[in-house]
Amino acid sequence: MSRPAGQLRRGRRGLAFFRDLTARGLTGVQLVTSDAHRGLVDAIGATLPGAAWQRCQTHYAANLMAVCPKSSWPWVRALLHSVYDQTDAASVHAQFDRVLDALTDKLPRVAEHLEQARADVLAFTAFPKEVWRQVWSNNPSERLNREIRRRTDVVGIFPDCDALIRLVGAVLAEQHDEWTEGRRYLALDLGLDVLARCRIRPVTGTDTDPAATEEVTLPALSA
Repeated sequence: MSRPAGQLRRGRRGLAFFRDLTARGLTGVQLVTSDAHRGLVDAIGATLPGAAWQRCQTHYAANLMAVCPKSSWPWVRALLHSVYDQTDAASVHAQFDRVLDALTDKLPRVAEHLEQARADVLAFTAFPKEVWRQVWSNNPSERLNREIRRRTDVVGIFPDCDALIRLVGAVLAEQHDEWTEGRRYLALDLGLDVLARCRIRPVTGTDTDPAATEEVTLPALSA
């Protein structure tokens, strides 16, 4: 089946982006969180073998809302949030099953959509509970993208590409400082022991300490 030109272009850009990252030394990636754009997902699978893929919860909610009757969406949204509110992986999966049972008769199309997305939206459960909120959506990067768009829109027209790169680079540097010094994001906020437990299995091309791994099943991407 052929794909729209926009999907193909984004797929090619994503492939070039991830190839550039791996060429610059990126290794050992355990999980990538993104929307469900087919070209992007294929690019991740082609360049980051062994990495699992988490479908961004925010993007998925929008996808699910598109197949849900408007009048039923508040109820369906509450059911979806009840899955994410659970305290451990087993409870998350059990609640997911209960949600499917509740939806199957009343909203079969919604139930089918949810069932097909199960592995993608629940990939985060293979990781320590402490990092779930950091990995189950890409909201921080979406906010960063909006800030870049806002700052570039203010300027409007750039004299050359270097000027654009300088502005975007400055925005990224500001955000880096905020994440590093303000929130401390993962390493200092959660503890290095939690990050060690995130290295749950060896990834192709890396040397992973066996003591920091355990056997789990992840929805790995294929090239």
